[in-house]
Amino acid sequence: MHKTIAYLAAALLLMLSACDPARVYEQNTEIPDSNWTVDNAPVFQFEIKDTTKQYNVYFNVRYSLAYDYYNLYVRHQLTAPDSAELSSALHELHLMDSKTGKPAGKGSSDTYDLQMLALKGIAFPQTGTYSLKLTQYMRRDPLPNVKAIGIRVEESAD
Repeated sequence: MHKTIAYLAAALLLMLSACDPARVYEQNTEIPDSNWTVDNAPVFQFEIKDTTKQYNVYFNVRYSLAYDYYNLYVRHQLTAPDSAELSSALHELHLMDSKTGKPAGKGSSDTYDLQMLALKGIAFPQTGTYSLKLTQYMRRDPLPNVKAIGIRVEESAD
């Protein structure tokens, strides 16, 4: 039953995303048992065909309201097709309002999805396959109640 719901949700997401001309790539990775370990650092690979455009990169987080903190620290490492590291930075994602505890993003019941702009207006210097690695940088390992992590790459409208 659970897998059927997941397949239906994935099919619906696929149908909805087909109408999104700005999107270059979007992928989410489920975190096993909703416990994100430091050594589980998903790598997302995406193709860039046009180096004349600028792009925005978003981080996608699916989390449970049982998550113990209002924020989530994530480190990214962006690698070019020639294996050169283009950028690396630590990001603080606010999953909940620090004063009210109100969850950020969209959701219902106890699961919420947040999409946050992480890299704005970046230019990719060469065509080919880029890799973006995401590592959780919290003091807790494993980090419970993070259900999925992902990225979205889209053409910048600016």
